Parts: sequence; C-alpha cells; structure tokens
Amino acid sequence: MANYRDRRVGQEIMREINDILRKRVRDPRVQDITITDVRVTGDLQQATIYYSLLSDLASDQQKAQQGLDKAKGLIRKELGQRLTLYKTPELIFEKDESVQYGNHIDELIRKLNQGD
Repeated sequence: MANYRDRRVGQEIMREINDILRKRVRDPRVQDITITDVRVTGDLQQATIYYSLLSDLASDQQKAQQGLDKAKGLIRKELGQRLTLYKTPELIFEKDESVQYGNHIDELIRKLNQGD
C-alpha cells in the first residue's frame, strides 16, 4: 500500500515541478530541464528529483544544477501550496544519467552494425 502511495505522490510531484519550472521559475539556466523521475522516501520527508538536460556540455550541466539549487526554495514553496501533503518533502536534485547511458548504448550498437 505504501509503495503505491509513494509512486502516486512521486508522479504528482513530477508533474507539478515540470509546471513550476515552465511557468514560475524565470532563471534561464533551468529552461531546458526536463524532470524524468521522482523518488520519494517512505515517510515522504525527502524527494529525489532526477532531471535531464538537452546539452551535453559540462558547463551547461553545472549551471543547470546551480539554477535548480537556487530555485529549490521557490519550487518547494509552490509544491506546498499545490499539494495536499502534511509536510512538503525536502527536495534533492540529481542529474539523470540514464539518458546519457542510453545514448552511449545506441552509439555502440550503431558501430557494431557498421562493422557488418
């Protein structure tokens, strides 16, 4: 039962954060960010938000992380107003490496197919 609740809350947080990033956060460093997943602890005290970025440049990724860290307070405040939770979870932003890993696998497969 708790596992279902965690997934549902995570999906709701993901939808709301995507909306907040598009409509409320004016920082240009976070404009190209897409939230890919949200993992919530069982007691709903922490939410780890995974994001992806269109750019592969390390400087852009660092700027995006800085922008998210700076906007964390606004995002958490907006979440508290939009969600009906007893306590708004603490937000932790982490870059989603699965997209980059998938691109690497695609490139390896392409190289194998070219060798045939």
